[in-house]
Amino acid sequence: MTQPKRIYLAGPEVFFPAAEHKAIVAEKKRLLREYGFEGVDPLDTELVFSDDESKPDRGHHIYRANRELMDSCDAMIANLTPFRGISADPGTVYEVGYMASQGKTAFGFSLDSRRYRERAGSTDQDELGHTIEDFELSDNLMIEGGLCESGGQLFVAEQPGEHRFFSSELFRRCVRSLSQTLTTVSLH
Repeated sequence: MTQPKRIYLAGPEVFFPAAEHKAIVAEKKRLLREYGFEGVDPLDTELVFSDDESKPDRGHHIYRANRELMDSCDAMIANLTPFRGISADPGTVYEVGYMASQGKTAFGFSLDSRRYRERAGSTDQDELGHTIEDFELSDNLMIEGGLCESGGQLFVAEQPGEHRFFSSELFRRCVRSLSQTLTTVSLH
């Protein structure tokens, strides 16, 4: 029997209260199992820190552990709902780029249906006179470009989900498309 394809679950959920994080990740993993995939959350590591390890060293330790998880995965689904600002969580954005640079398929979803420019104030320049990009995309062109280049895409909610940062229906759309994409790739 073949091993199920492993799907990395990137997103800001790692910063949520433990019960919230656990519930959302459990639902993501359940939906992935329906399609024969294994979900891999960034917190699926057994990190042990020494008492004398500095905070920066702990941060680098977490980075290496998450990179190893990504390396062990076949694809990713990233929660790109704006977090702490007008754009997606920067760690999640890095993870999208990392996976795409390895030639792994990356899908994303956002529960904010506004375009990036609208979230930035619907103007040509910010208060410092810096240009605001206007490509009618849901987020920065590099994020959406990376998803598309990897063979994935960004799904945007048309209505609110059961949580401000999660919708089972929207996540299922990502999983369904990922399944079709990986099936097509494996047939070639």
